[in-house]
Amino acid sequence: MIINSIYILIATLCFGIIGNVRGKNLIFSSLGGGITWFFYLIFSRYIGPSSILCFFMAAVFACIYSEIMARILKTPVTTFIIGAIIPLVPGGNMYNAMFQYVQGNINQSLSIAFKTLAIAGSIAIGIFFASSIFKTSAFFNRKILKNR
Repeated sequence: MIINSIYILIATLCFGIIGNVRGKNLIFSSLGGGITWFFYLIFSRYIGPSSILCFFMAAVFACIYSEIMARILKTPVTTFIIGAIIPLVPGGNMYNAMFQYVQGNINQSLSIAFKTLAIAGSIAIGIFFASSIFKTSAFFNRKILKNR
């Protein structure tokens, strides 16, 4: 699991270079990708491989990591969230769905495509969930500090 996470960290580092992320943001963005994948592997070991819940929980972790690092490094959250969720994106499943469609296996193509959409939706909901919690807590902190 650790070796696999290191490979993902290197791949996310290369993606960050292509995405023009610079300096320490590049390091922490790629570190987020590696740690997110490590958590996904842990969740999939205990919950089940390719479970929608695993992707959701890993996306929540990725968003929490990104929000914390953005506040520490005073950088926009998108710098870190993109690097953190890149390993979770189900691109291989989408390729397989299109391949099955081209081969004429419509039912198998639709099955893979719906699973891919469910994974993408769970990632989006996980990010929305964690981001909403952070934004709500920041809003209440501002209100409390303003009323003092």
